[in-house]
Amino acid sequence: MHGNGLKKLSTEEAGFARALETLLVRQNGLDVELERSVKAILSAVRAEGDAAVLRFTEQYDELPVATVKDLFLEPEQLQTAVHEIGREQRQALEQAADRIRVFHERQLQSSWTFEDDDGNLLGQRITPLDRVGLYVPGGKAAYPSSVLMNAVVAKVAQVAEIIMVVPSPKGVLNPMVLAAAYIAGVDKVIRVGGAQAVAALAYGTETISKVDKIVGPGNQYVAMAKRLVFGQVGIDMIAGPSEILIVADASANPDWIAMDLFSQAEHDECAQSILIALDKDLMNQVEQSIAKLLPTQPRRAIIEQSLSRQGALIYAHSREQALALVNQIAPEHLALAVEGAQDWLPDIRHAGAIFIGYDCAEVLGDYCLGPNHVLPTAGSARFSSPLGVYDFQKRSSIMQCSAIGASKAAAVATVLAESESLYAHKQAADYRLQRSKHD
Repeated sequence: MHGNGLKKLSTEEAGFARALETLLVRQNGLDVELERSVKAILSAVRAEGDAAVLRFTEQYDELPVATVKDLFLEPEQLQTAVHEIGREQRQALEQAADRIRVFHERQLQSSWTFEDDDGNLLGQRITPLDRVGLYVPGGKAAYPSSVLMNAVVAKVAQVAEIIMVVPSPKGVLNPMVLAAAYIAGVDKVIRVGGAQAVAALAYGTETISKVDKIVGPGNQYVAMAKRLVFGQVGIDMIAGPSEILIVADASANPDWIAMDLFSQAEHDECAQSILIALDKDLMNQVEQSIAKLLPTQPRRAIIEQSLSRQGALIYAHSREQALALVNQIAPEHLALAVEGAQDWLPDIRHAGAIFIGYDCAEVLGDYCLGPNHVLPTAGSARFSSPLGVYDFQKRSSIMQCSAIGASKAAAVATVLAESESLYAHKQAADYRLQRSKHD
């Protein structure tokens, strides 16, 4: 542990593997008390519907209303929010939405079929989800960019209805969030939050329609609720604290690196910012930049705690060693601030999003380059992908047999069914086989 609280590690030191393992420990264990509390809320909403939603909304948001209908916003309120925000803010939302739309339109897939040699018609049908619920944090945390990243993509996928839930503590709503909902084409906005909002979307109430999938970020209660309702509905992912891993060589600007580390650390005290330096002098320069720039940050206290708890500066003596660390960490955000950064891509197997070169700051991808900022965290980039159009669609297999095709397939199926002792399976296939012999 260095004097300023920021860990400094080197791959050349004994005990590095253990130190890295400790650094990467993600607190994913289930909080038993939290789970118990959330289960109680879910059960109440499932059993009581609107009445429970109203009770919890008054209890947690200090927002007493007569009916759940009173929690729905009128479309005119969203349109009004667009005019309430500044022109510069409106244009930024519109431009970001356009870029997100253009990028994700390239992810659209088409249904397809083909005829095999036996005359069977086989294929896959792509259909959008009917209804999606989008959770948006309220209160101190306001993320209009997350509204765009979820709702615009769902619209590209042709989801029929998007229902946005957002808490409004004491009735306060963020106009940027509402404006983003209007620009993205959200169909309904309901002023309800927390685990009760997740429950209402998952189970449905007398007034709130049940959805097919719930997406969007939230606090620990929301994350736990999503985990518990999964299976009843789909969810996007169980997201952990934000992360950035920067690989930099001697050519990088230490002030830029320090600020890119800050950009993730300022999310919250649990965020993780790590630098892998290929040059010891650069690592020391970045440390000096951190000390110089930290006092200028409005969210200094959060950044300081994040860096001291989960942050690290790591020296790697070779490109190969740095790449091995990247693939081991499997970061949410990976920034390559190195010469010839493009040449690193073929060797990177695990990363949610990759930012290539000095100019491509992670924050640009967070807001407006186009790719999605909903990314796998906590090492799940080893098996997960960014949110995309495919998360709002489903695939159905299509099969139609010709007489010859049914006969040939039935001959195989009867053998396999008998080997599994599934005799009704065998007989169902055998009917088709016998029919072909009589034709």
